[in-house]
Amino acid sequence: MAARTALNGCPWHDVKEMLREVGLRPTRQRMALGWILFAKGDRHLTAEMLYEEATRAKVPVSLATVYNTLHQFTDVGLLRQVAVDGSKSYFDTNASDHHHFFVEGEDELVDIPETGVMLDRAPEAPEGYEVARVDVIVRLRRKEPTA
Repeated sequence: MAARTALNGCPWHDVKEMLREVGLRPTRQRMALGWILFAKGDRHLTAEMLYEEATRAKVPVSLATVYNTLHQFTDVGLLRQVAVDGSKSYFDTNASDHHHFFVEGEDELVDIPETGVMLDRAPEAPEGYEVARVDVIVRLRRKEPTA
């Protein structure tokens, strides 16, 4: 993604450039949410997690605005949405193709190293369709201690 390779290290400037490059107007709310999302490197957040961070940072946004912004960022390729359960989606600031571990009970999403999953072939798409992406989510839980 060209937007990520042209960063100069100033988070506020970088967010503004990322938004402009993908055709989004750098509004105050998009800038503030983008800064919270991207200033800390690659991470996985739910809308609720981002809303809590924005509230702590005194950014005046509603939860609906957070959802709308996350979906706008996803639509233009700045984020990747990862559906873990029917009711829970994470937004990944690393929009490249990669897979995840989901730690049950801790609700944590963790990147699987690039060499950690090998698919020798994907299923063929039905007539009139093409495979858009393959997501592998490996669910983990902590082992019970042995006596």
